[in-house]
Amino acid sequence: QVQLVESGGGSVQAGGSLRLSCAASGYTYSPRCMAWFRQAPGKEREGVARIYTRDGSTYYGDSVKGRFTISQDNAKNTVYLQMNSLKPEDSAMYYCAARNAIGCARVSWTEFSYWGQGTQVTVSS
Repeated sequence: QVQLVESGGGSVQAGGSLRLSCAASGYTYSPRCMAWFRQAPGKEREGVARIYTRDGSTYYGDSVKGRFTISQDNAKNTVYLQMNSLKPEDSAMYYCAARNAIGCARVSWTEFSYWGQGTQVTVSS
Protein backbone atom coordinates (compact mmCIF):
# COMPACT_ATOMS: atom_id res chain seq x y z
CA GLN A 1 0.00 0.00 0.00
CA VAL A 2 1.53 3.28 -1.15
CA GLN A 3 1.58 6.01 1.46
CA LEU A 4 2.11 9.65 0.57
CA VAL A 5 2.98 12.38 3.05
CA GLU A 6 3.01 16.02 1.94
CA SER A 7 4.79 18.88 3.63
CA GLY A 8 5.87 22.42 2.89
CA GLY A 9 2.61 24.32 2.66
CA GLY A 10 2.05 27.62 4.38
CA SER A 11 1.22 31.27 3.92
CA VAL A 12 3.14 33.59 1.63
CA GLN A 13 2.65 36.94 -0.02
CA ALA A 14 2.00 37.26 -3.72
CA GLY A 15 5.19 36.94 -5.71
CA GLY A 16 6.75 34.66 -3.14
CA SER A 17 7.80 31.01 -3.35
CA LEU A 18 7.09 27.73 -1.60
CA ARG A 19 8.35 24.21 -2.09
CA LEU A 20 6.08 21.27 -1.41
CA SER A 21 7.41 17.79 -0.74
CA CYS A 22 5.72 14.42 -1.11
CA ALA A 23 7.44 11.45 0.50
CA ALA A 24 6.30 8.08 -0.80
CA SER A 25 6.62 4.74 0.97
CA GLY A 26 5.11 1.28 1.23
CA TYR A 27 5.53 0.14 -2.34
CA THR A 28 7.47 -2.63 -4.03
CA TYR A 29 7.70 -0.90 -7.38
CA SER A 30 7.70 2.89 -7.48
CA PRO A 31 4.56 4.42 -8.95
CA ARG A 32 4.77 5.24 -12.64
CA CYS A 33 3.17 8.63 -12.27
CA MET A 34 3.29 11.14 -9.44
CA ALA A 35 1.24 14.30 -9.50
CA TRP A 36 0.15 17.37 -7.63
CA PHE A 37 -3.47 18.46 -7.63
CA ARG A 38 -5.13 21.34 -5.86
CA GLN A 39 -8.60 22.21 -4.77
CA ALA A 40 -9.91 25.53 -3.54
CA PRO A 41 -13.22 25.84 -1.68
CA GLY A 42 -16.15 25.61 -4.06
CA LYS A 43 -13.95 24.67 -7.02
CA GLU A 44 -13.18 21.44 -8.80
CA ARG A 45 -9.94 19.57 -8.24
CA GLU A 46 -7.34 20.84 -10.68
CA GLY A 47 -4.26 19.14 -12.05
CA VAL A 48 -1.16 21.21 -11.29
CA ALA A 49 1.82 19.09 -12.35
CA ARG A 50 2.74 15.50 -13.10
CA ILE A 51 5.93 13.54 -13.52
CA TYR A 52 6.38 10.19 -15.23
CA THR A 53 8.87 8.68 -12.84
CA ARG A 54 10.45 6.28 -15.32
CA ASP A 55 11.99 8.96 -17.53
CA GLY A 56 11.32 12.23 -15.70
CA SER A 57 8.88 13.63 -18.25
CA THR A 58 6.85 16.45 -16.75
CA TYR A 59 3.45 17.96 -17.51
CA TYR A 60 1.87 21.14 -16.21
CA GLY A 61 -1.50 22.77 -16.00
CA ASP A 62 -1.83 25.91 -18.10
CA SER A 63 -2.29 28.15 -15.07
CA VAL A 64 1.09 27.21 -13.57
CA LYS A 65 3.33 26.77 -16.61
CA GLY A 66 6.53 28.74 -16.26
CA ARG A 67 6.02 29.28 -12.52
CA PHE A 68 5.90 25.79 -11.00
CA THR A 69 8.39 22.96 -11.37
CA ILE A 70 7.87 19.32 -10.43
CA SER A 71 10.90 17.15 -9.76
CA GLN A 72 11.84 13.87 -8.15
CA ASP A 73 14.59 12.56 -5.94
CA ASN A 74 14.60 8.81 -6.43
CA ALA A 75 17.08 8.23 -3.62
CA LYS A 76 14.68 9.86 -1.17
CA ASN A 77 11.47 8.54 -2.79
CA THR A 78 10.29 12.12 -2.81
CA VAL A 79 8.59 14.37 -5.34
CA TYR A 80 8.80 18.14 -5.06
CA LEU A 81 6.75 21.03 -6.34
CA GLN A 82 8.66 24.29 -6.50
CA MET A 83 6.18 27.14 -6.73
CA ASN A 84 7.46 30.58 -7.74
CA SER A 85 5.72 33.86 -8.49
CA LEU A 86 2.76 32.76 -6.44
CA LYS A 87 -0.58 34.46 -6.96
CA PRO A 88 -3.64 34.69 -4.68
CA GLU A 89 -5.46 32.38 -7.08
CA ASP A 90 -2.90 29.66 -6.30
CA SER A 91 -4.38 29.42 -2.79
CA ALA A 92 -5.78 25.92 -2.28
CA MET A 93 -5.27 22.61 -0.59
CA TYR A 94 -2.53 20.81 -2.49
CA TYR A 95 -2.58 17.04 -2.76
CA CYS A 96 0.08 14.60 -3.85
CA ALA A 97 -1.16 11.59 -5.82
CA ALA A 98 0.35 8.43 -7.25
CA ARG A 99 -0.63 6.00 -9.94
CA ASN A 100 0.82 2.60 -10.87
CA ALA A 101 -1.08 1.97 -14.09
CA ILE A 102 0.15 3.08 -17.49
CA GLY A 103 -0.68 6.69 -18.34
CA CYS A 104 0.26 9.98 -16.76
CA ALA A 105 -0.10 13.13 -18.85
CA ARG A 106 -3.86 13.23 -19.40
CA VAL A 107 -5.22 10.93 -16.73
CA SER A 108 -8.07 12.30 -14.66
CA TRP A 109 -7.57 12.74 -10.94
CA THR A 110 -10.17 10.03 -10.45
CA GLU A 111 -7.73 7.51 -11.91
CA PHE A 112 -5.05 8.09 -9.28
CA SER A 113 -5.09 5.37 -6.66
CA TYR A 114 -3.11 6.90 -3.83
CA TRP A 115 -3.44 10.28 -2.17
CA GLY A 116 -1.76 12.24 0.56
CA GLN A 117 -3.62 14.12 3.26
CA GLY A 118 -3.07 17.51 1.63
CA THR A 119 -1.17 20.63 2.58
CA GLN A 120 -2.64 24.13 2.58
CA VAL A 121 -1.15 26.93 0.52
CA THR A 122 -2.39 30.45 1.11
CA VAL A 123 -1.19 33.39 -0.97
CA SER A 124 -2.11 36.88 0.17
CA SER A 125 -2.18 39.95 -2.04
